[in-house]
Amino acid sequence: METPHPVKLTVLGAGPGGYAAAIRAAQLGAEVTLVERERVGGTCLNWGCVPTKVFKAAADTMEQVRRAGRMGLAVTAAAAIDLQALATRQAEVVRIQADGIHRLLRQHHVRYLKGEGTIPHWGAMRVQLPDGGTETLAWERLILATGSRPANLPALPFDGRRIWSSNHVLALTRLPRSLVIIGAGVIGCEFARILNAFGVQVTLVEMLSRLLPLPAVDADVSKVLQREMRKRDIAIHLNHRVSGCRVTADDVEVLLEPLSGEGDPSGRGTKICRAEGVLVCVGRIANTAGLGLEGLGIATDAHGGVPADARLQTGAEGIFAVGDVLGPARPMLAHVATHEGLRAAENALGASRAMAYNAVPLVVYSCPELAGVGLSEAQARARGLPTSVTRVLFRNVAKAHILGAIEGEAKIVAHAEGGRILGLHLVGPEAAELIAEGVAGLQAGLTVDELADHLHAHPTLSEIWQEAALKAAGRPLHG
Repeated sequence: METPHPVKLTVLGAGPGGYAAAIRAAQLGAEVTLVERERVGGTCLNWGCVPTKVFKAAADTMEQVRRAGRMGLAVTAAAAIDLQALATRQAEVVRIQADGIHRLLRQHHVRYLKGEGTIPHWGAMRVQLPDGGTETLAWERLILATGSRPANLPALPFDGRRIWSSNHVLALTRLPRSLVIIGAGVIGCEFARILNAFGVQVTLVEMLSRLLPLPAVDADVSKVLQREMRKRDIAIHLNHRVSGCRVTADDVEVLLEPLSGEGDPSGRGTKICRAEGVLVCVGRIANTAGLGLEGLGIATDAHGGVPADARLQTGAEGIFAVGDVLGPARPMLAHVATHEGLRAAENALGASRAMAYNAVPLVVYSCPELAGVGLSEAQARARGLPTSVTRVLFRNVAKAHILGAIEGEAKIVAHAEGGRILGLHLVGPEAAELIAEGVAGLQAGLTVDELADHLHAHPTLSEIWQEAALKAAGRPLHG
């Protein structure tokens, strides 16, 4: 009896979705080649999640030093950022993670090929190698994981000198005294918090009427974040768009035009913001140009995104897509890309598993941190669900006082009939870690009564969920 040969599977892009797909496919017996034109780990490891959180850890430490007096500590010297030392630490963290990915690829016998891949026709990939040569790969299944890049504005084209993308900021050798950030989404709010902690005078501009104007971000927690940012002297202009820009030898002048709607109360008429630099954070564009998708019958959307079904299958047989290359129609998050990569690999090799997006945690590493999972209050009401809402302040939790971080609140959105949890949202200390319990509770289909009956160690920040659940169940203790 002839033994069937292993399926030849090629993954294009070695970010979180791509390398996860490659490893999972290898575990299932495929002959896997992983092609990457830049570095393993993609945007997340090299220009996004990981390096920005190294900066964020430094910003947190800076603020802890500044608050040392409140903790009974006498600090005799002022804290200052050493950008060169910070860049060295950032590079070391990235290197360790990248080495780990390469080690995993070797352990699973995944062939890693450095080069730029294009698809001349179904079943083939041409790879332009760094030495100028080319190699053509044959494939039977293909997973697209080419990621995305920062989007720019016509009025503010990136130049790397005064007008920056998020990639540029991570490579700065000197901090600007002042900075205008265009876009108050996740990236804009995170950089506003980091650079403000570093001593930069930050102005944050957003076209819509609130910070983090995303459907999944609850409006109440967004308002708390706005209040806390203003306490930290971050200037915020909502309902304004950029209408022009002038770069001078010393700074940038950004013209802001007010838009109709509720938002910034500081005045009417065009504003001029002057700063040493401008950081543009207005979304991301999928990396699909020049791949050859049109020859495969795959049409992209307005953001360059690749349409795919719930199994991550594109319109072309045997071709799947994961991560940011799917475009903003799906969550552009590293942890989502990883999960999509696992699903796509399984489906490419014969499974039929749909990707679910009902319990995707969203985290914003602002100050304080913000996180949520499930439906926001507005989303629940828009679906016509009978909804009950409960809020509890962090100041009701002892551990928050111990840490000197009492700002923020937790919010539970529940079905008014039966108390099934629909969404959990919080803004406050360690929100990024605390949301994991919310994800587990939502996936398990817990009611507020069931969550209230879970034991939480004391004193911990996680008690915020017990307090909120007890209150939602009609038996509040401290909240």
